[in-house]
This record gives sequence, structure tokens and C-alpha cells, in this order.
Amino acid sequence: MLHERWALSGSVALRPEPFGALAYDFTTRHLSFLKSPELVEVVRSLGSSADVAAALISSGVPESEWSSYEKALRSLADSGMLTTEGVSS
Repeated sequence: MLHERWALSGSVALRPEPFGALAYDFTTRHLSFLKSPELVEVVRSLGSSADVAAALISSGVPESEWSSYEKALRSLADSGMLTTEGVSS
């Protein structure tokens, strides 16, 4: 996943919250909690980054924490919140 391009699905909106954000998919009606502002920053930067690793770097995430972010991003991808469709290489 680190060397793949991902982006927030077009049907998903983020609503900022003090703890991070709520992600709501208007197609599936699925709701997810992004439990840190740092994770929200990574998710927002995915679409404009070359890959997930670049998004982590641009968001200032230390490499020692990448595995926990990758786990959170994989969970969002598995639920359809993130997509590779329409993301150009």
C-alpha cells in the first residue's frame, strides 16, 4: 500500500471534529471515525501525492509510525472510503 496511489472516494465527505473527522460515504451510508487530526491530514493529502508514502512524508508522519497509519488507511480502503479508481499514476 505504501507505494500505491490512493485517494478519498468521490462519494465520501469529511467533517472536521475536535478528535479528527467523521468520514461519511453518501453512496453506502457508511460512517467512519478518523481518530486524529494527523490521520485526517494524511487522508486529505492522498489525492495530490505520488503514493501513500509521499502523503505520510508531506504530512510530517515519522517513519516509525507508518505501520499504524498504513493499518488505518487499509481499514478505510477496505470499507470503500479510499479508492484507487480514477487516481492517475
